Amino acid sequence: MAFRTVVVTSRCKLEYSLNYLICRGEDEKRINLSEISTLIIQNVGVAITAALLSKLMEAKVKVIFCDPKSNPQGELVSYYDNYGNFGKIKSQLEWQEEDKKKLWAEVTKAKILNQSRNLGFLHSPKETLLRSYASEVEPGDPTNREGHAAKVYFLSCFGPSFSRDQTIVTNAYLNYGYSILLSAINRAVKTLGYLTEFGIHHIGPTNPFNLSCDFMEPLRAFIDYQVLAKKVEETTYKSYFAGILSEKVLYRGANMFLENALQSYVEGLLLWLNQPSPIFPPFIEYELH
Repeated sequence: MAFRTVVVTSRCKLEYSLNYLICRGEDEKRINLSEISTLIIQNVGVAITAALLSKLMEAKVKVIFCDPKSNPQGELVSYYDNYGNFGKIKSQLEWQEEDKKKLWAEVTKAKILNQSRNLGFLHSPKETLLRSYASEVEPGDPTNREGHAAKVYFLSCFGPSFSRDQTIVTNAYLNYGYSILLSAINRAVKTLGYLTEFGIHHIGPTNPFNLSCDFMEPLRAFIDYQVLAKKVEETTYKSYFAGILSEKVLYRGANMFLENALQSYVEGLLLWLNQPSPIFPPFIEYELH
């Protein structure tokens, strides 16, 4: 049974031979097609043969191609025996509005609580106010606790004149970090066979990643913390955030790399949406130090 997600991140040539995927780069690697459930081509410099593409479709391997920013751009779909995604997308389109509002409330609470933790790291007196906002979140957040918390939070973090619309280095840090996080969640959603376009709260008609934007909200504070703790610098912030997915976080009581935790986290949220219950899936935690 296929169980591996293979991610190709560097320039190479991918070929087929005797039921093996052959990766010819600096070194040669071989993986039996029977072991692969998903192949993610994350580097636009990868060359791939038609013979391999044909065999991947025959083996029902999901193949996802990413753009230069590492966001999923398209996927390989066989004309035949492609039933798995249909059931998942059908269930996604049938998610109940009430359940989506309930989960959005939990996502919003987790986001505001992480923001309050960051303010605690800064010894800000507004930490308590944000905790009170989190306790007031209702399904669908009709009173916009998220927006009120965001205004208090960013001004407390970066000063009374700060705005997310400003063209300044702080926003460059945040935007780049958020983009790395979003691309990882996009890949997780697509790997699991769902559409990133249909969210539970975000509904932007021109946003191809509405669902991913929903799921990433609690983790924005993790990116903020990297900036607040002065772990990034103007000359190296892109390379720093490029490695952020290898940072250790806590999920379901276990320490793991952020990228692995994101896969499990997204899977947990999707499972809840398909089978809602009074118990919500856990959120990813991170240490402040």
